Amino acid sequence: MRRFWPFTVRGTGALLLAVAAFVIAQRAGIPELLYFATLLAALLVASAVALLLTRGSGAVTRVVSPEVPEVGGPASVTVRAGIQSALPTAPGRWRDALPAGLTGTAEGASPTISSSLSGTASTIEVRYDVTGAARGVHALGPFEVTTTDPFGLVRRRIALGRTTAVTVAPTVRDLAALPVAAGEAGGSRQTTTLQIGQGADNLVARPYAPGDSMRRIHWRATAHRDTLMVRQEEQEASPAATIVLDRALSRWSPVAAHAPGGDAAFETAVSACVSAVARLVHEGYTVDVVDSDGQLLADPVEGGDDADARATAAAFASLRARPDDTARRVVPATAAGLTGPLIVITGALQADDFEALRAVAQRSALPMLLVVAERADLDSLRAGGWRAAQVRPGGDVAAAWDDAIEQGYARVGR
Repeated sequence: MRRFWPFTVRGTGALLLAVAAFVIAQRAGIPELLYFATLLAALLVASAVALLLTRGSGAVTRVVSPEVPEVGGPASVTVRAGIQSALPTAPGRWRDALPAGLTGTAEGASPTISSSLSGTASTIEVRYDVTGAARGVHALGPFEVTTTDPFGLVRRRIALGRTTAVTVAPTVRDLAALPVAAGEAGGSRQTTTLQIGQGADNLVARPYAPGDSMRRIHWRATAHRDTLMVRQEEQEASPAATIVLDRALSRWSPVAAHAPGGDAAFETAVSACVSAVARLVHEGYTVDVVDSDGQLLADPVEGGDDADARATAAAFASLRARPDDTARRVVPATAAGLTGPLIVITGALQADDFEALRAVAQRSALPMLLVVAERADLDSLRAGGWRAAQVRPGGDVAAAWDDAIEQGYARVGR
């Protein structure tokens, strides 16, 4: 109720005093009290009129840093808002409405607002910290300023600007490096160098084309020909890897299909997926992320492009589970033809899934399976070639990844 009461504590006292003075003046016949009550009432009305002339000016701008926070990650929000007032106002309060996907304290004291009769609006700039609480795209705001009249009797709450969409990405965990034993997966980025003769001066050069990296400019050839030339000695071949994120609803809670952040198991799977993308891309793999039905969930990420891997995590902010298809595959049909590393992330497995998984493991250079479930018997899959590990909903993805990696090292040692 206090949120909608227009009077401050001082104003409430003045109102009660004015009412009491009117009553006593009428009953006791004291005209001085009537004058006093009239003066207090006029003061309250004048204060309210002064606040009615206070209004928002222009749009509210918010700067969120980092622009896309992760679940559990910190971010700072800087808000700038313009406000106009015919008369100076006393210090008030500000508040920015936080959505369920962000936690923090978004309120505080606002400074005195000076008179804008000169034509210049006052600007309020505040900063506060938040933490990502749930994956998704959330509406931050509106920004509210509570002002009071110069006498501090009446307050007015003004909502300024519109809401700002803030994307909260799934958590990207730091995962261990993949096995690099000979014949394992072709681990790191491979580069072939073509040279004519010996030495850097004999490298093949060609004219610069839009999109070429400035790091590949051949300065000696550029100076000789008086036009930008680039080296052509680097022909980079990034080995390919595939990550399968099984979104079939039968493996997750029904709420996983409604909105991001509802099912802890699915959230853990999405976090495992983006973490695996970051690790594989960092090691030089070009990564495709597909659903168990073969649908591409994101644009392929080139090996070595860590910034693109982070952008993929942001693209997964709104990802949800989907209804099962008729085939109910845990891996797409094309998985049988994949020879590079294959990372499969799924939920509760059914009995018929094990045979399909065992058939796929023999074709991949590095088959890894992460099962997000309360319990899972993976011994038969490990015996069939999978580096398989279980992670509980909300559990430690990095520890499960380490478990799978250690199985790979153990096989190399045998």
